[in-house]
Amino acid sequence: MIAIIGLAVGVIAGLLITPDVPLWMQPYFPIAVVAALDAVFGGLRALLDGIFDDKVFAVSFFSNVLIAAAIVYLGDQLGVGSQLSTGVIVVLGIRIFANVAAIRRHLLNA
Repeated sequence: MIAIIGLAVGVIAGLLITPDVPLWMQPYFPIAVVAALDAVFGGLRALLDGIFDDKVFAVSFFSNVLIAAAIVYLGDQLGVGSQLSTGVIVVLGIRIFANVAAIRRHLLNA
């Protein structure tokens, strides 16, 4: 219940405050959001499978975001930032869809 309240407060605060993403963070922010979504769907899948661990979720969430941002930063430094960004999005997208498919199978028995 605390998570749902926190989500609602965060969404309402985001709509009222309308925060701006700093210019230097704009290339990394979408990648970080996708990495966070990957961790959230992985956590939901683990919860439904009965193997959820909050410590593993927290470490996974923050490490996914940091590693994805670091890969994009490294790509920017090497001059191939868009290619590495695409690679990160593809890999995380595949993981997200795999987790959503497992969640769907678990919920709908299909």
